[in-house]
Amino acid sequence: MRLIILDTETTGFSPARGDRMVEIGAIEMKDRKVLFGEKHVFHHYLNPGRDIPDQLTRIHGVDNAKVKGKPSFGDIAQAFLDFIDGATLVIHNASFDLRFIMNELRLNGLPAIDDVPVIDTLALARKMHPDHQKNSLDALCDRYGIERGHRALHGALLDSELLAEVYIAMTAGHEFGSDTPSQPASNYAQPPQL
Repeated sequence: MRLIILDTETTGFSPARGDRMVEIGAIEMKDRKVLFGEKHVFHHYLNPGRDIPDQLTRIHGVDNAKVKGKPSFGDIAQAFLDFIDGATLVIHNASFDLRFIMNELRLNGLPAIDDVPVIDTLALARKMHPDHQKNSLDALCDRYGIERGHRALHGALLDSELLAEVYIAMTAGHEFGSDTPSQPASNYAQPPQL
């Protein structure tokens, strides 16, 4: 099974209120191995066409200067669609990231990725660890003994790498993918109410 581990960083929390992506990072995994190299990694800082609030910059480190002159999502959208083609997406809190991705595709006149299979590691963690209140990526790294000391800020590519390690740990002892149900992306991403 070809998996794409994906994360985004944004200008806020609601595409319906005009928030946009400022970074997208994704890495390919096959046969329980993370693949490296240019053709297996998709990473872009994105110009959102609006200011990035300071409170969000403090979380992900992406400021207006960092995205000046960077492509918009529309500029890299087809390359993104080509990268994920035929894969299952693995996303922590999939509804958040997919709402932004679906919104960007809509704004750029591109088809939605409604039928792309998605594994939400947040939902998986809640099912596997019902007695734990915290199932954030940080909490899961701690629970599974995954080193994250090099992570001072959130970052889409770094968080994708950490999530890949978390996913491998969460599914250890299982045939890869067989006990990890996916759902279509449309189940996670309702279009923003305009």
